[in-house]
Amino acid sequence: MRGVTIDSHGPNNDGCDPESSRDVLIEDCIFDTGDDCIAIKSGRDADGRRVHAPSENIIVRNCTMKDGHGGVVVGSEISGDCRNVFVENCRMDSPNLDRALRFKSNARRGGVIENIFMRDVVVGRVSEAVLTIDFLYDTGAAGAYRPVLRNVSVERVQSTSSPRVMWVVGFPGVTIEDVRFSDCIFRGVDTAEVMNHAGSVSFKNVTIEPAKKSRSINSPQTTPGP
Repeated sequence: MRGVTIDSHGPNNDGCDPESSRDVLIEDCIFDTGDDCIAIKSGRDADGRRVHAPSENIIVRNCTMKDGHGGVVVGSEISGDCRNVFVENCRMDSPNLDRALRFKSNARRGGVIENIFMRDVVVGRVSEAVLTIDFLYDTGAAGAYRPVLRNVSVERVQSTSSPRVMWVVGFPGVTIEDVRFSDCIFRGVDTAEVMNHAGSVSFKNVTIEPAKKSRSINSPQTTPGP
């Protein structure tokens, strides 16, 4: 998929959804959507596990993401697994873009997600976080299938304005392991990070700059002395 512009504002209007797909290249595209810009999927619940056709070997490069729930998203219909996703040299920027990189599943969907690499991505403004991992999505912990996420690398990613770097929420029994940030700069962060029921998350050579708070016009003024 090369050189395509997608303007798809509306409910559940994803831009591009590779479903149980292998060896995919998405490049030089522009996404301006009412839902996820790119959502990688591999089947839903029992049907996805029965067919078990994972999405794998997917490259997203030189793309622009404007409005959307997420720039590159894996899930939530990911019961057939996903592996080997590479996101590079993209720009994601809009007050109406919620996240840059997002993973979502629950205990009915399950799924193993592994080997996800994002590098050299410039993020302007996002409204929730640069990285979101939501394993309580929709039906949450009600089910027998615990999602797995492992080996995620976020490298040389810069952001200008986001409430937080990461919002990570799981539940007992899920696997969220080996999530790595390296050589990144995140600016304009104005609230606490969220990490719940997660394993190893590491930072190497990462700068997080808080947003500058302007003084209230109602702040008391100091009267200079004589």
